[in-house]
Formats: sequence, C-alpha cells, structure tokens
Amino acid sequence: MKRLVCSLTLTLLAASLGLPASLSAQTSSSPASSFSFGGSSASFGGSSLAPARGEINNPSPAPFSRLALSGGIGSMGINMQAAVNANRFFNIRGTGNYFNYNVNNVTINNGGGSNGISVSGSLKFATAGASLDIYPFPNHGFRLSPGAVFYNRNQAAATGATAPGSSFTFGSQTYYSDEVNPLNLAASLGLNKQKTAFSMTTGWGNLIPRRGGHFSFPFEIGAIFTGAPTIGFNATGNACTTQADAADNGPSCQNMATNPTAQANIAAQVAKYQKDLNVVPVYPIVSFGIGYNFKVR
Repeated sequence: MKRLVCSLTLTLLAASLGLPASLSAQTSSSPASSFSFGGSSASFGGSSLAPARGEINNPSPAPFSRLALSGGIGSMGINMQAAVNANRFFNIRGTGNYFNYNVNNVTINNGGGSNGISVSGSLKFATAGASLDIYPFPNHGFRLSPGAVFYNRNQAAATGATAPGSSFTFGSQTYYSDEVNPLNLAASLGLNKQKTAFSMTTGWGNLIPRRGGHFSFPFEIGAIFTGAPTIGFNATGNACTTQADAADNGPSCQNMATNPTAQANIAAQVAKYQKDLNVVPVYPIVSFGIGYNFKVR
C-alpha cells in the first residue's frame, strides 16, 4: 500500500512539473524503492543517490591538478603570482613583486625647514614569498592567507646637493651650506629590517575557482611584519652655524663629516625620525590583479 501511494505521488509530481515521459516509478517486494528522472536514478531504503552521466555534484578539481598564473599591481609594484590547488579548502601560492623608479635633479625649495637642494633618488622593490590560502567557504572567494617573505630588497635612497647659503636643521642646530664647499646629503630608507618575515593577508577571489572557470580577479590586503623602517643619513662638505660665515667660509664653518658636534646633531635628528617610524613595524600589502588557471594533470 505504501509503495502504491509513493508511486502515485511521484506520477502526480512528474505531471505537475512537466517532466518527460521517461519518469517512472518502480515498486518491488524489497523494502527499498527507486525511481528515475530522465536517465538519473535515485534509491531509498539503503541505496545511495547516483547522478546522471556527466553531472558533477562537487566541481572542486582533484588536488594538484590545476595551476594558476596572475599579474597585477599593488603597494610593492608589479605583482606576479602562481598557485596550485592542494585540496578543496587550500591553495599553495607563490608571490613576487618588482618595481624600480628613479628621479634625477629635482629641485626642492622652502620645504621642511630647508631650501635650495637638488635631489636625485630611487625607489626599489623586489620581494618573493609564499602563502597558504585558506578558503573556509570553498565556493566563495573569501580567504585567509598566512605566509612568509623570504626575499626582501625594498628600499629607497636619495642624494642631495645643496645650494650655498641654504639652511638645514639637525638636532637643535641650524646650519647654512658653505659657499666654498657646499653641503651634500645622502639618505636611505630600508623597508626590509627583517629579511625573512611573516605575512598575513586576507582578500577575495580564488585563483582556482571551485565552481569552475578559468579567470579570476583577486584582491588582497594585509601586511608583512618586516619590523620598523630603518634610516641611514650622511653629510659631507662644509656647513656654518651663522649665515654670514657661509658666504666666505668663516670661522663657524665646519666639516660635517668629521666634526664631532655636527655628527652628534645629525645623529639626534636621525634618532627623532627613527622614533617616529618605530610605531609602524609592518609594511602594508594592497594588490589587485587578474588570474588564469588551467589543467596540468
């Protein structure tokens, strides 16, 4: 009686949904019943569901079967990545960044307590690292990515030739560039105190989408725990403590590279800048790109 009711119910359901005529209900003396919808079969009472030929219930690719490559831009320049799927929830990803920018003879006037300085400088980024991308919800793009940067050459440097008579403050002392032997400055900013550093990022976009497809558009935000930036500073040439002496290399003029008082004042100024930077022990990561994945086995 129960099997008959089940059969009639399935027949009425098929008719109301407009299913093809191949819908059939089968009954037997066994406790289990089965039915089919256009070639797909399912059974109850102990048997498992069987999808139709070609149907994929779980589209997640087999482990290490797909490779993704991507390129983009971010806070460390041009971004390049490669990733492989480890399982449904994890990707293993390698990253690299590169950027190189130079400026020459840029004149700075009346800025930051100084004036009349011709600056040349460079900004260089070069990093490489790896991350484990964790997707708690595999069919969605949200991820958490602990990782490590094992190569870091991020740095900035600048040199400046000062105009005679221009003023600069080191520590609590104001100096004036000498007319005869003008003051020259060199500074560096290291963004790689920890050459090997832990990184932590989050973002959206799976380089190997678990729902299928070849393209992805990953966004990432986080930080590398590099330690605070480091400052280097050097001064050569002569500077004077009175502006009048700067015009003719007067008695208050001194060699900034060898004079102990001048070196102490420079060190005090560098220490002030370093203290300001110590509150930022990380380097921010922000990037966006486009990726393409393909089958490798």
